[in-house]
Amino acid sequence: MIRSAPQRVRPYRHFHRIAWLAVALALGVIVFGAFVRLSNAGLSCPDWPTCYGRAAWPTAAAQAADHAATAIRPVEPHKAWREQVHRHLAATLGLLVLVLALLAARRQRFGVAWILGATLPIALGIPLYMHGQHVLAFALAALGESLLLAAALRWSIPAPDAAQAPLPAPNTGEGLAPVAALTLMVIVFQALLGMWTVTWLLKPVVVMGHLLGGLLTFALLTWMAWRATDAPIRLAEAVALRRWALVVLALLGLQIALGGWTSANYAALACGNDFPRCVGQWWPRHDFREAFVLWRGIGVDYEGGVLDGESRIAIQLAHRMMAVVAFAALLAFAVRLWRSAGMRGWAALLALLACAQVALGIANVKLQLPLTVAVLHNAGAAALLFVLVTLLARLRRPA
Repeated sequence: MIRSAPQRVRPYRHFHRIAWLAVALALGVIVFGAFVRLSNAGLSCPDWPTCYGRAAWPTAAAQAADHAATAIRPVEPHKAWREQVHRHLAATLGLLVLVLALLAARRQRFGVAWILGATLPIALGIPLYMHGQHVLAFALAALGESLLLAAALRWSIPAPDAAQAPLPAPNTGEGLAPVAALTLMVIVFQALLGMWTVTWLLKPVVVMGHLLGGLLTFALLTWMAWRATDAPIRLAEAVALRRWALVVLALLGLQIALGGWTSANYAALACGNDFPRCVGQWWPRHDFREAFVLWRGIGVDYEGGVLDGESRIAIQLAHRMMAVVAFAALLAFAVRLWRSAGMRGWAALLALLACAQVALGIANVKLQLPLTVAVLHNAGAAALLFVLVTLLARLRRPA
């Protein structure tokens, strides 16, 4: 029996364009979020999702004088706009992801109804939270998240007659529905983390989770955008290179988590401006046990950090040691790519980004954490992530 040639299938003809727009916006949200956090504006709007009761933000202290949030933190208009603009950008990204999920779900049975049914309780929970009904709001959010997870798992399982169906062409949109549902679930959880970042007063584990969630959203959107774009890289050794990319991606993810933990605990300058030594020593006094306690209760204001010097030094040392491992892995992968036909451009780009990221990390220490350099360091992590996810999405064996 001769099978017909596989046809290019997309859930919508402009799906890939919407996905690329979401990728660009996600990168902007990540970089602007780093700017907000590093400029100490993360608590400039103590209520959520409004800012001193406003959809925008107060431009003068008198505009919020009668709002209850002023008892938590006085109005600082020059900081409040940063936090609220970041929220609006994130909300716009959430709407784009919802559109992608609806479009991708159209080929699934009751797919659109499932996505809308999962989104409805989440949307209903927002006004309930604003009116103080927190338990009910969280219950509705949990229900919506559970439905999205169920959709992602359900749509990941091939249909019973999939074995008899024509083989789908790669990079044409097949298999996007479960990833789109998962991305929507992640971005909803990101909104919850953003809320907890404010209400739990910059709790380090939440701040780190918020950073990781943003980069995970960016990675999932990048994968979807490439899968919806017909641009595979055909190589006989594609499987081996994908395994390399997965290992390096895991190491990069661990290093990003350590970087987030360093920033959330205000440990970036724990060694002063000393590099490669730390406070004049190769192995100064440190406290790894206290440094990596993830949960310390609720109600503590973590702005500025609460750990002692030895604990912060331990965090900084861990970040530096893992940086060596991640840098070596990135360079090794770049060398492996260099030896593959047609991959020298990707190899050079990966090596250049890795070297730039290390240089920015060192500059953060030597220059005492200038805002521009610190924000670029976050953007560099996203750029490395983009390259690795791109290779995972595009590398394919010859047809």
